[in-house]
Amino acid sequence: MTPARDRVLSTATRLFYAEGIHTVGIDRVIADASVAKATFYHHFKSKEDLVLAYLATEYGRQRTVLSAVPGTGLTRLAATLTKIADLSAGPGFRGCPFLNAATEYPDPATPVRQLVDEYRGWFRTLMFDLLTEAERPGAAEKADLLLLIRDGITIAGGLGDQAAVQAGLRTALAAV
Repeated sequence: MTPARDRVLSTATRLFYAEGIHTVGIDRVIADASVAKATFYHHFKSKEDLVLAYLATEYGRQRTVLSAVPGTGLTRLAATLTKIADLSAGPGFRGCPFLNAATEYPDPATPVRQLVDEYRGWFRTLMFDLLTEAERPGAAEKADLLLLIRDGITIAGGLGDQAAVQAGLRTALAAV
């Protein structure tokens, strides 16, 4: 990546997450990143291309963070959900960037929604693998439940409802 591309992507990430994708125009990203319009279009052919780069970067970041959670089986599963709950309590947390993007791109056929679905599929598979490793019955159904819990944690955390986050986390862990 070039420094200019990094600046554009970093700026877009900050603005998209804080203000929403559709409310932030390309001209604002260009101005805040201090790049020329030609530089922007050299690196990103469209706003959707920038949105996809933003989400792909976030996907990679989350995979790295959650892959580094120690433990195996249920221990790692609990630590992963706890990590997400802790992050949802952090300053500036505005919910899951994937769920936020999905609300702005309701058509499941768009590349943005396909990337959101890919991320959610990855998380479901992670939960399934950890449940299978722990030899838990009904791993597929429980992985679906844990994906919903993850979504709920990020929504409730974004709303500042840490009591709901902690209650959901306890309930989910007891159910698996």
